[in-house]
Amino acid sequence: MPELPQVHPEVTWAQRSSDSDAERNYLYVNIKAADVARSDAKIDIKPTNVTFTGDSKKGVKYHVSLDLYAEIDPENSKVNHSDREVELVLRKKELKEEYWPRLLNTTQKIHFLKTDFDKWVDEDEQDEVNEDDYANNFGGFEARGGRG
Repeated sequence: MPELPQVHPEVTWAQRSSDSDAERNYLYVNIKAADVARSDAKIDIKPTNVTFTGDSKKGVKYHVSLDLYAEIDPENSKVNHSDREVELVLRKKELKEEYWPRLLNTTQKIHFLKTDFDKWVDEDEQDEVNEDDYANNFGGFEARGGRG
């Protein structure tokens, strides 16, 4: 059987920032890869790169490699793998009040990368948002420590 071509899954993202609280200084990244079993997925989280590869039950081979704008802390990043997507909460390494201007180190428009407006909050409004709904509630999330 010939090898299937790789498909970029849709990736959505949002972020929060804090210059004093590491728990409030992170990126949300969702990789939309339906029907990829946990055993058929590989996630590699490094300080400047996140890579996902997975084979779906329907024969789709997903692959995406994200070269990040700045460094993250892989040891304190979290992953939740569901039947529809892989949700990542990536802890930013540097504590800063300002948001990253973009997720990736490139300024090119990437067709599969979109802002997650359901989770996005403007910088000047982020202190007003109750974060118990997602990033600080890691039930179901597992620490990754840089391995897939």
